[in-house]
Amino acid sequence: MNAYDPHRLNSNNSNLRKRFTVSARGFNLSLGRQTKIMGILNLTPDSFSGDGCFKDGIYDTERNISLARQMVREGADIIDVGGQSTRPGAISVGTKEEIKRIIPTIKRLTRRIKTPVSVDTYQKIVARHALDNGASIINNIMGVSADRAFLKIVKRYDAAIVLMHIRGTPKTMQKNIRYKNLIHEIIDALGRTIENCLEIGIKSDKIIIDPGIGFGKTVEHNLQIIHRLQDFRILDKPILIGPSRKSFIGHVLKKDVPQRLAGTLASVCVGIMNGAHIVRVHDVGAAKDAVKVTDAIVSADTVGVN
Repeated sequence: MNAYDPHRLNSNNSNLRKRFTVSARGFNLSLGRQTKIMGILNLTPDSFSGDGCFKDGIYDTERNISLARQMVREGADIIDVGGQSTRPGAISVGTKEEIKRIIPTIKRLTRRIKTPVSVDTYQKIVARHALDNGASIINNIMGVSADRAFLKIVKRYDAAIVLMHIRGTPKTMQKNIRYKNLIHEIIDALGRTIENCLEIGIKSDKIIIDPGIGFGKTVEHNLQIIHRLQDFRILDKPILIGPSRKSFIGHVLKKDVPQRLAGTLASVCVGIMNGAHIVRVHDVGAAKDAVKVTDAIVSADTVGVN
């Protein structure tokens, strides 16, 4: 029998996250050593999470900015602004309404915080208006089907882009969900889109991938994605996940949206252990503590064994 060698059992988790630097219009995000937090600022009246800032036709830009600044104080590294609900079954509100909801906040917010502002949109006109007003990142939930015109806008403004995997649209994505090989098909779709970005001229250091938890996936699919997140390393891009308050957590816990914080944090921690570079969350303060401890655990094997 071979002698016990503790070094052979030393964890390889620190190797799950390759280090990247994402360049986004003057911002440089160092990814891999510490997990970055993307704070969600929903400017919608119908968000699934119940946290929309646009209610009863009242648009309070200063309140929106106050909420964003609070998230920055709590530890957000990116603020993700959205004016279009992408919950299952959601119907597009149209570009004019989306612009009306988000641009006043983005315009002022980018002048008041020294944190990159991301825009959650799949409409190229909305993306262009947001970039005109200082946004640095486009978070496109329809990333795997983004057309060349959309990608050219991202290139023109030297912005970063999050490419997310989805089947169908928010209105149709949870109908007739079928995959022959879930992880392989997501990786293949993201890989093709990365190639499209590079062909357009978007630089490699401006691309982030998101496997699309909750978008055209069953509960089991979402759990499998988090469990096998390390498989996405093959794409050689930073990985973003967005499990916050989603229905798969509610299914596991049998709890409604307001009671899903603990489940969200569990998903975030496992995602980090399996290679996530960025986590998109509603509850920034709580996530910051969970992320800090998880990062410390992930990096513990670099200290050495006594």
